[in-house]
Amino acid sequence: MPHERVKLYTLSTCSHCKAAKKLLNDLGVEYECTDVDLVSGAERDAVLAEVRKLNPQVSFPTIIIGNTIIVGNREDKIREALDLE
Repeated sequence: MPHERVKLYTLSTCSHCKAAKKLLNDLGVEYECTDVDLVSGAERDAVLAEVRKLNPQVSFPTIIIGNTIIVGNREDKIREALDLE
């Protein structure tokens, strides 16, 4: 079942980020993920600038589903954005 494009910005050591990835995997949702703490240099600066535009607090996970931005592992909001309520 196709969904909106899903993009996650996470930290590799964050339990909330891991839970969000697990939820999407359990739901069978394909997503693109960037572990921000695993990139460096100019790439990291660019990624952080992108996250800051989406989520000025630069907290994780920051999840983009279509045009919806979800900050934190909010299962209800994720399901709603995926139209899986």
